[in-house]
Amino acid sequence: MLTYKAAYRFVDGVVHGEVLDFPGTITSAADLDEARRLLASALVDMAETNLALGEPLPSPDPTVADPGADIEEPIHL
Repeated sequence: MLTYKAAYRFVDGVVHGEVLDFPGTITSAADLDEARRLLASALVDMAETNLALGEPLPSPDPTVADPGADIEEPIHL
């Protein structure tokens, strides 16, 4: 299992989420629970795409941070 870092921001009544150490893995949702679920699904989709294209998965970086995030937490692949 790989552990990446998810970051969430509460903006204008919605939640924006991204995996900080897996570029391009983003989502937006009405609430945090939905954002977590959608971001986990987006992470799987991005990983499957990388592998289908013969590209390596990015290495998790536990030191990556987003100073503007409201929440940062691990996300597992």
